[in-house]
Parts: sequence; structure tokens; C-alpha cells
Amino acid sequence: IQSCDCLPVCSPFRYRALTFILTFLLYTSFHLSRKPISIVKSELHKNCSAVSEAAIIASSSSQQPSLLSLHTDVDCGWKPFDKSNYKQLLGAMDYSFLCAYAIGMYLSGIIGERLPIRLYLTVGMLASGVFTCLFGLGYIYNIHNLSFYIFVQVANGLVQTAGWPSVVTCIGNWFGKGRRGLIMGLWNSHTSVGNILGSLIAGYWVSSNWGMSFIVPGLIIIIMGVVCFLFLIERKYKCLLSNEMNAFRFTVRWSGYGYRSLLCSLPQSYDTELLLPRESERIPMQPVVVVKSESEPSAISFMGALRIPGVVEFSLCLLFAKLVSYTFLFWLPLYITKAAHLDAKKAGDLSTLFDVGGIVGGVLAGVISDKLGKRATTCAVMLLVAAPTVSLHCTATVRKHRPLWMLLVCGGLVNGPYALITTAVSADLGTHKSLKGNARALSTVTAIIDGTGSVGAALGPLLAGLLSAGGWDQVFYMLMTADFLALLVRPLTCII
Repeated sequence: IQSCDCLPVCSPFRYRALTFILTFLLYTSFHLSRKPISIVKSELHKNCSAVSEAAIIASSSSQQPSLLSLHTDVDCGWKPFDKSNYKQLLGAMDYSFLCAYAIGMYLSGIIGERLPIRLYLTVGMLASGVFTCLFGLGYIYNIHNLSFYIFVQVANGLVQTAGWPSVVTCIGNWFGKGRRGLIMGLWNSHTSVGNILGSLIAGYWVSSNWGMSFIVPGLIIIIMGVVCFLFLIERKYKCLLSNEMNAFRFTVRWSGYGYRSLLCSLPQSYDTELLLPRESERIPMQPVVVVKSESEPSAISFMGALRIPGVVEFSLCLLFAKLVSYTFLFWLPLYITKAAHLDAKKAGDLSTLFDVGGIVGGVLAGVISDKLGKRATTCAVMLLVAAPTVSLHCTATVRKHRPLWMLLVCGGLVNGPYALITTAVSADLGTHKSLKGNARALSTVTAIIDGTGSVGAALGPLLAGLLSAGGWDQVFYMLMTADFLALLVRPLTCII
């Protein structure tokens, strides 16, 4: 218990707006730092096949080997990604990040329930910024050791797990279930906004100095980590107002440092307040006593979270949905480069259309689920339509005709279910009625769902790297299969 002084109480709307905007920007910086690797891939490995053909022709004409090797080093990309198995190496690098992210996510939710969110999120952002910059320093210091890049990716994947459970918990603490689909749909557009900004920033330097494509996003997430430490307000706490005649309850802001000094002007009598006009002179201040909680609930266990109806089903659904989304995230720019014969910057700019469609799809999924009151049904319809859309994308590729609208539609249908499950559905399940008011399950439930989805996110880019060696059409067949599997495992008995 701690006393606090008194001033007029500010509207809770200000704090909801602050939390919405701040967490939006914080997670935008996370995705902004993840995107550069997909843009830089086409620079790490250039057109080596053409170089190999030139080398064969030159060798038949008895050209000097030293000149051939020099030509290969210049035109074929960045060692060790200049070999013929570059797709497997790039896929392994993606897998290192995403596998570490998936494993770390299961632990992150449990840790997040037991530590101050503001501090936990700040440390994660600062560490992520450092490792993102380290990847870019590999270019500046001319590092060609694959182990270095794998280590940086693994470490970055682990520390980035602090982000998602923390920001979802903050949003869940401040916003109730009313219009949650719309609010979460708008808020979750930070994923696509971060991808777009990451593509544009990385594309600016990719051809001249690809190291800066990582260093600049790394510095941005470090700056946002400092902003998080200074301004994030985790949750609402209750405050008991003591008066000689009356006792009142209202909301007090939690600053993350401890109880912030809250001042509020209140009359000596509640009845007097109702009779006085608003212009009347304020009555002297009254003491306030802050109570942390009348009965603080304990954090839920991992197995307890799994027993919440719908958690397992939606986790498996997200596994396949996120597999599709992250395959596009990590491989779409390289695919456009190879299929449309564009340079890295143009391919990166064009890939942002997929993320623009993702923004619209996420908001649309939230609005529809609010109207229908059924999250799973909304996911099912969008997944059902997404599979043939991916098939059309594959057919257009075979015919060498890639209309831009297809990227927009595909992005909306692929990211819509993914966005809905990771936000509104996770928040619904984290505050499920079976918890009997214990809101401390939100971070753990969010981590379980997103962690399982991250397993799919790790498998997708890895399989894409392996299958693309036999042609890009095999990658699209894999994506269509994943969409149908996500549709099959969606919750049937707990439609929420």
C-alpha cells in the first residue's frame, strides 16, 4: 500500500491511445529488422548459373584459371553463398532464426508472466538491435564464415521472442472484448508496415552496401527499445480512495517503475459533486491509497494454458497459416528477382504489395469476425479462398504473366487468418471464461499459439529452399497444401 497525492484524473482513453500507438511502433520495429534478410538474399547470391556457363566456355578456350576465379568472386555473390547450393544455405539461415524463435517463444510467455513487461521488452529490443547490426557488420568487416551468420540468426531469434507476448499482453490489458477484432486488425497491421519499411530501407542500400540494410534497422529497434523503457504503461491497477464518509474505486496508471504519483481532485462528498456546476471551485484534495490487488492471481502453468478450450486447435491452425505467410516473407523478393528478372531493389519494392494486401486482409478479417462473432469461421473461409489464389499465382508464373493485383489479393488472404489468430483469437483465449477472471494467462497463451505457429514459420522457408531447386511451382504446391491443412485442423468444436 502506498499513498499518492491528488490531481484531476485523466481520461483512460489517452492511455489506451498511447498503448495502442506505442506497441504498434514497437512491434513495427521488430518486423522492420526481420525483413532485410529477404531483400539481401539476391545480393548474397547473384546469377551464378550464368557465370558457371561462362566458366565452362572459357575453360574450353584455355583461359587462365586465376581470371576465372576472380570473375566468379566478383559476379557470383558473397561467400559462402556463392556456391550452387546457395538456396539450401539461405534456407538454413532462415531456419536458424525461426527455429530459435519457435523454441524461445514457449519459454518467453512463461517468463513474461513473471517479469515486468516494460523491462523484459526493453531488454529484448536492445539485444535484437545489437544482433541485427552484427549481421550487417559482417559486410563491413568482410566476414565469410557461415557459422558467424548462423550464430547471429539464432541469437536474434531467441531475443526477439520477448516482443510478441509482451505487446499482446499490453493491448489485452487495456482493451476489452468489444470490437476486439477491428482493434486488433488495425493494430496488427504493424506486421505489414514493418515489412514494407524494412523492404524500403534494405532496398535503398542493398546494391551499394548491404551491411547498412541491417545496421540501420538495428539502430532503429535500439532507439525504440529506449522509448519502450521510458514510456510504456503496462496495465491498469486499482486504487482505493479513502474519505471520512465514502470510499471510491477508480483506475490508476502503472508506469513500470512502480506506482506513479496520481493526483485527483475529488469533493468531500459524492452527493456534493453531483450538485456543483463544473465551473465551481474545486474542493481541497483528499488522500488516496493505492492497492496493488485485493487477491493477485498466480501465473498460469504451461499445461494449464494448454487445457483452455481452443488453444491446441488454433495453435495447429496457425502452424500451417504462418508457414505460408513466412515463406512469402523470406522468399518472395528472391522469387520475384528470379522469375521477373528484376534487380534486388525493384524486387524488394514490388514485394511490398503483398504486405499492403496483408494490412487490408488483417483489418477485414477482424471486422468480419466481430460482425459474425465467430473467429474460426472467418479464418476457415479466408483459408479456403487462399489456396486457389496461390494456385493462380503459380499458373501466372508459368505463363510469365504476373498481374500486380494478384500480390495484393494473395497478401490479404494469406495474412488475414494469420493476423486474426495471433491477435484477437489469442486475446480471447487468454481471457477465456474458464480462467475465472485470471488475466495473467494472456502472455502464456499468446506464446503457445505463436510459438507453435513459429514452428511452421521455420519449416516453410526451409522447405522452400529445398523445393525451389526443382522449380518454384513445387514451392507453390507446398503452400497450397499448407493452406488446406490449416483449414482441416481449425477448431470445429469451439467456434469463437
